[in-house]
Amino acid sequence: MSNLNISNFIWNIADDVLRDIYVRGKYRDVILPMTVIRRLDAVLEPTKDAVLAMKAQLDKAGVANQHAALCQAAGEAFYNTSQFRLRDLASKARRQQLKSDFEAYLDGFSPNVQEVLDKFKFRNQIPTLVDADILGFLIEKFLDPSVNLSPKPVLHQDGSERLPGLDNHSMGTIFEELIRRFNEENNEEAGEHFTPRDVVELMAFLIFKPIADDIQSGTYLVYDGACGTGGMLTVAEETLIKLATDHGKEVSVHLYGQEVQPETFAISKADLILKGEGAEAENMKYGSTLSADAFPSREFDFMLSNPPYGKSWKSDLDRMGGKKDITDPRFVIEHGGDPEYSLITRSSDGQMVFLANMLSKMKKDSKVGSRIAEVHNGSALFTGDAGSGESNVRRWVIENDWLEAIIALPLNIFYNTGIATYIWVLSNRKAPERKGKVQLVDATAWFKPLRKNLGKKNCELGPDDIDKICSAFLNSEENEQSKIFPNDAFGYWKVTVERPLRLKVELSESALRRFAVACKDAGEESLIDVLEAVAGDLGPSPHMDFNAFMEAVETLAKAHGVRMTAKRQKLIMTSLGTKDAEAEPVIKKVTKAKGAEEADAPLYGRYPQVIDGKPVIVEYEPDSELRDTEQVPFLEDGGIEAFIRREVLPHAPDAWIEDGKTVIGYEISFTRHFYKPQPLRPLADIEADIRALEEETEGLLEDVLTGGR
Repeated sequence: MSNLNISNFIWNIADDVLRDIYVRGKYRDVILPMTVIRRLDAVLEPTKDAVLAMKAQLDKAGVANQHAALCQAAGEAFYNTSQFRLRDLASKARRQQLKSDFEAYLDGFSPNVQEVLDKFKFRNQIPTLVDADILGFLIEKFLDPSVNLSPKPVLHQDGSERLPGLDNHSMGTIFEELIRRFNEENNEEAGEHFTPRDVVELMAFLIFKPIADDIQSGTYLVYDGACGTGGMLTVAEETLIKLATDHGKEVSVHLYGQEVQPETFAISKADLILKGEGAEAENMKYGSTLSADAFPSREFDFMLSNPPYGKSWKSDLDRMGGKKDITDPRFVIEHGGDPEYSLITRSSDGQMVFLANMLSKMKKDSKVGSRIAEVHNGSALFTGDAGSGESNVRRWVIENDWLEAIIALPLNIFYNTGIATYIWVLSNRKAPERKGKVQLVDATAWFKPLRKNLGKKNCELGPDDIDKICSAFLNSEENEQSKIFPNDAFGYWKVTVERPLRLKVELSESALRRFAVACKDAGEESLIDVLEAVAGDLGPSPHMDFNAFMEAVETLAKAHGVRMTAKRQKLIMTSLGTKDAEAEPVIKKVTKAKGAEEADAPLYGRYPQVIDGKPVIVEYEPDSELRDTEQVPFLEDGGIEAFIRREVLPHAPDAWIEDGKTVIGYEISFTRHFYKPQPLRPLADIEADIRALEEETEGLLEDVLTGGR
């Protein structure tokens, strides 16, 4: 039976048994834990008698610590010491007896399974199931002999296989399909986009294949900070072990994961327990990776993840002290001469923070270092201005030369989203030929259509497609689907361009009246007489040189015993000054010239002049309304100055660069690098369309004129 058929089987149980008792969006509260319970129960059935015998023997001997012995008797990393198998409960008739026995059955599971049940909060559902008299019916449905939820095959009496076992990733896929359906019924946006096995296999190949020859016999740690049902970790483990075996090596793989959603965490832990990896199951941690990192001092060889994108992490940010006060060394680091370089992104989308978390856990002292594959949507490529958290993460990654490649996946490859998605491949041990470079691979056309959609997923990566992508990546060749760029191709300077404030002053009676009102409001009545005197000396005509006007004000203010403070100067400027493109620039500061001025000094707003026979440097007041920014690529021939001379000064000769405000940013544009213009239509086709429209409109006009007669 296929994964889809098993998903449909379980979904039908929900529809048959729970309808009218639960709203459809709440089916998951019963169905998910019951699926796990049946999967656990099926594994334990053959050794049930041995476990009960061992339990009786240990109790009789007064042994307190029984876990290891009971696991050995069960032949698994878990056990159940109740008197019941799940099938023993199906025939119970009386409600209260069934309730009591079922609760005893649940209580009989080992402590590691108890954590799984607790995260599902399944015991809270038992009273409802008993009161509706559907608990026995529910159990019978899950015992259907035509379906095998166990990882072990069901055999015929002759030993041949009747039903294949259901491996962990397949079980995870079934759970994810069920969760997707439940969310749709409840009109919920999942927030997480579950990763189908084809994409997971591709990610595993991308991190393991390039270093297959360097894998040595030994222990390797694999980590997923948003592990969901754990499928990505188990596929990575399988891939690494196979590659090592093919190269004659023996490796021990330890899995580490963290998950914030209780149901999916419970599933991931249950599956590892089912695999007989009880110790590994303890490495699955519940909680938020961002605000409650379960592995703060651990480093990993391989990391792969599909973090939530487009999902708020504000609650995590608040728990960590808020954007201004956060001090977590994963997200506030030293880089580019900045001791408090921030990797903190917008609170509305935390996907790049998950990437920063992974990068903080890279191994630095091993031959292979660390390799990472992480899924992101398009916003990770370009969202965020220079100096923002998103851009800072990109800058940190690229300037450290960790980014090997980004692969654009086909649209609609995921279950819960049809948007564009990308796999980032990173390493802190780049091969020599990759150093200083980033490869972009457009794999959007490499897919196989599905016969039937799974949610929004309408295509998949077939083995040939995965081979094509891996070959394009491993060969590092440039062609229509693969392009290689120097790291600097993605960097730019964000330059602030200023233009001078130009003010004229009119001293008409109405202007002076408005000025008098402003002075009274500001408590500066002493300026009124000063300005009336200035008006008498200069006349009402527009004065196009604000600097000369202020000199006259200074002179008369001194005569009136009024000191011209910065506040009073500002009041005159805002109350009497009017912007005029023909006016002289307002001088902000004049300083003594120190030696010969550089030829490009005006580019930075420092203008050498001679005033009263002395060489000085004049700086103008900037006009905030004319302020603009320019993005200057790192690869710009001649750099910032050449760009400004070519692109800005011909249009605004008085512009200058505000030197202290230049910020470095990074962005990656797949669209620009892989843009394919649509071919122009033949003129004959266009003419035919126009003539057809003419005929159609003439017919409409005829109807209007004749009244449709």
